[in-house]
Amino acid sequence: MTSDEKLVARCLEGDCEAFRELFDRYKAYVFAIILNFVKDGNEAEDIAQEVFLQIYRSLPQCQQENFKSWIGRIAVNKAIDYKRKVARLPCIALEDKAPEMMPVREEECTSPEEIYLTKESREEVRNVTGRLPEIYRRAIEKYYFQDKSCREIAREEGISIKAVESRLNRARTLFKKRWGRDDG
Repeated sequence: MTSDEKLVARCLEGDCEAFRELFDRYKAYVFAIILNFVKDGNEAEDIAQEVFLQIYRSLPQCQQENFKSWIGRIAVNKAIDYKRKVARLPCIALEDKAPEMMPVREEECTSPEEIYLTKESREEVRNVTGRLPEIYRRAIEKYYFQDKSCREIAREEGISIKAVESRLNRARTLFKKRWGRDDG
């Protein structure tokens, strides 16, 4: 196996294959570091691409004595930068909350029949929600029933706001497929 120092030297001479070897050697290491911070595989992949782009740009300034720790520092810094950026972004409203998923207060109902139907409908919604995979169920419950923002959910789950939005979209799709269908 070619040493990191020799691969870096070849990269600096313009050998693209040498960089590919470095990438293959360290991609799992970089991904694992980022995933430890971000907790979302898709986001971690995107950040890993940024890390390798930064590595490529910074190779001329690289201190080759401890190449692996240098790469690790870049990965950690990119992951921290990402988390800071996400914390500053406002949560984007994905769509209005579906009326059938909104909690209804009994005092808003005018008759005993409405109260009964509201309770029954709410139970049916919770039943369908309860059959969703755990990550989607939690997203739905927190957003619709606990009225939490995407930012709050992201903070609680340790994921990005984008990941929360993705989970909510997927949860809505699954919910709609299962609504009115007894597959429990």
